[in-house]
Amino acid sequence: MKFGLIGNPLKHSHSPELHAAFGIEGYRLCEVLPEDLDGFFRRRDFAGINVTIPYKQAVIKYLDYADEGALACGAVNTVINDNGKLLGFNTDIEGMGFAISRAGISLNGKSVLVLGSGGTSHTAQALARREGARCIRVASRSGEIDYGNVYSLNDVQIVVNTTPVGMYPDTEKSPLDLSRFPALEGVFDAVFNPLCTRFAAQAKSLGIPCGDGLLMLAAQAMAAKKIFLGECRTVSALTPEEGETVVRATRELKRALCNIVLEGMPSSGKSTVGRLVAEKTGKAFVDTDAVIETKTGKSIPQIFAERGEKGFRAIESETVAECSLKQGCVIATGGGAVLSERNRLNLKANGVIVWLKRDTRSLSCEGRPLSTDAERLKTMYEERRPVYETFADITADNNGAPEKTAEEIVRIYGETI
Repeated sequence: MKFGLIGNPLKHSHSPELHAAFGIEGYRLCEVLPEDLDGFFRRRDFAGINVTIPYKQAVIKYLDYADEGALACGAVNTVINDNGKLLGFNTDIEGMGFAISRAGISLNGKSVLVLGSGGTSHTAQALARREGARCIRVASRSGEIDYGNVYSLNDVQIVVNTTPVGMYPDTEKSPLDLSRFPALEGVFDAVFNPLCTRFAAQAKSLGIPCGDGLLMLAAQAMAAKKIFLGECRTVSALTPEEGETVVRATRELKRALCNIVLEGMPSSGKSTVGRLVAEKTGKAFVDTDAVIETKTGKSIPQIFAERGEKGFRAIESETVAECSLKQGCVIATGGGAVLSERNRLNLKANGVIVWLKRDTRSLSCEGRPLSTDAERLKTMYEERRPVYETFADITADNNGAPEKTAEEIVRIYGETI
């Protein structure tokens, strides 16, 4: 291959799309097993490769040269074949620096806490040193600072997560409770699947700026691309023009990956409008109620009759968790699904939330276990409205033609991401 990525596994890599956006065609994913790594580098059958988990440190022994940045990080993520000689670089440091700076976070003079002790941790530590951090400490499961005594560090201002905690498919976990750091003013999470981890979501809920792992991925790819194409033979900071290209490419990728999640009252048109939005965006359509019926082999009213609301909500919660792991979908939720905080957190991890509003007089009670008459429906709407309103990123009126509603959702979604 000419250009590509090696690692294992690579199922969820976005590198081909990003490199294509930066002008590199035919970029390939190449899963390499540990026992095949020697042979891969012995053949040297590539012009340039990126390296990801678990080989960022292992590849160093195959190199004829590693630049200062790679040696400082103790990890290599970019290798070029220069007339048979393998030259190694680390562009992650520029990618992380770009993403942190873009979030409005400065490391200069700050007390920085790095979570994790792997290759990306070394990159974060090298970046913090380069940027003039006042104090750099590392927390790990078996280190002097662990996840029990870490909360005694009351002066921590910046937290950088380089662990895989919260990464797909275990997205409901977070490495730390950020609310326990009184001086905290900035957060970075290197995880980019899901698009918004529990860790990042808590930072945002506390009003703390949070750097974006997907933006880091795109920025390091741009820095690697310059080395691949011979534009430079060292890792260099992105120019303003390159930075804007990276931001645009990241937004386009997010638009493709992000789910459009429809919430709202029963019979507000979530399934009808959702299918139209899916057609217009090219995203797959998922109806959580339909998934539940398929899994159980029973209708929603039957499940309510047999297990009650509590039993149904338990099934619904697991179904929402499964559906929320998907990316690039339009998801129609049941009317009460977003009343659960767990469901809200899961749906938000990869989703933009659309509240589909419809006049209660137009809502149907037929086949609805909890809204058996018009009065009950109105009461239910008033009870749920504050949750729908607070949770929504977008509000869409569905009192007219569903086609028009779908068009409006697509338009606003394009402006939101």
